Amino acid sequence: MRGAFVFDAVRTPFGRYGGALAHVRPDDLAAFVVGEQVRRAPGLDPAVVDDVILGNANGAGEDNRDVARMAVLLAGLPVTVPGVAVNRLCGSSLEAAVQAARAIETGDADVVLAGGVESMSRAPWVLPKTERPFPAGDLNLSSTTLGWRLVNPRMRPDWTVSLGEATERLREKYGVTRERQDECALRSHVLAHAAWEAGRYDDLVTPYPATAAGKAPAKELTRDEPIRPDTSLERLASLAPSFRPASDGGTVTAGTSSPLTDGASAALIGSERAAGLTGLEPLARIAGRAAVANEPQYFGYAPVEAVERALERSGITWDDVGAVEINEAFAAQTLACTDAWGVDMEIVNAWGGAIAVGHPLGASGTRVLGTLARRLVADGARWGVAAICIGVGQGMAVVLENVTNGGPA
Repeated sequence: MRGAFVFDAVRTPFGRYGGALAHVRPDDLAAFVVGEQVRRAPGLDPAVVDDVILGNANGAGEDNRDVARMAVLLAGLPVTVPGVAVNRLCGSSLEAAVQAARAIETGDADVVLAGGVESMSRAPWVLPKTERPFPAGDLNLSSTTLGWRLVNPRMRPDWTVSLGEATERLREKYGVTRERQDECALRSHVLAHAAWEAGRYDDLVTPYPATAAGKAPAKELTRDEPIRPDTSLERLASLAPSFRPASDGGTVTAGTSSPLTDGASAALIGSERAAGLTGLEPLARIAGRAAVANEPQYFGYAPVEAVERALERSGITWDDVGAVEINEAFAAQTLACTDAWGVDMEIVNAWGGAIAVGHPLGASGTRVLGTLARRLVADGARWGVAAICIGVGQGMAVVLENVTNGGPA
């Protein structure tokens, strides 16, 4: 089969819940990164894009009706370019990249735009239809922002605990202390701020302008809003647990959890032939991938097996890996995974992680993939791993091989 390569990646800055991007529709966010990804390929005729695949976790509001196809039309691409939305919850855009790679490897495509979008600020409340007409009692609205809603009563109760409670259980099972969680969160903010200051994100993030199509923010958003460069271990330690009382052993706080955010990301994935079609040289080859599942209440641990399988399929071991990007849904979950891998934390999320930059569900997969590709180029490492945990007990991983001229032979 043919190889599939990451040629470029771009994302919006991630906005806080109710923050700078809260007034921007998710389909406009998606259209923005799709348009930017096309613009960044100097030789690309948009008509040759074989498909646009976008991940989206909620899809209950303005992102309904196939947000990828909406993005194609809103971005002004030719109407002949198709688009499909995929949903693997937090792994949705990584799933989009994997599906793009498969299409390229099998010869079904040469150029695919993969990515994802989520506006957690604008996720609507939903009202289920009634079982019978003219109900006399009250009806409840359900928020679609995050987590379980409209749960099937046949589901086992231990499968449907909140994400935070699930993380408390994971933390108990694998012995992750409150102190280590706070240290992990602080590290994320410190490294993310340092990366921005050093210009690491200049090639990865395009400011969202106040003049963007659709309803735009009041002013241009140039950096990830959730980063707190002034936080400290003392401030983090002062926060009360958010999901289980401290008296019951709760340790997971808002500070050690990824914040609700809005944003979009995209990656240009293509065959070797795509270099001539786009005017870009590839950054990395998609060498292996895996999706796995475990018990829903231990969703945070699923990346452990996903990475092991992806490494095996790539024909390499942990000794070969020079960079790791794992989505920090929670500090406890991240530490449980890195402890299991026995990996040197120096190579993990070196430019900060989701606790600092945010986790707009459908956009996070190609955020970690794009960051990994750029880190491999910047550091000259040959092999890297992108991983993400997924609610309801799943995990995904992708292995990249640096193929740039400045990288390893």
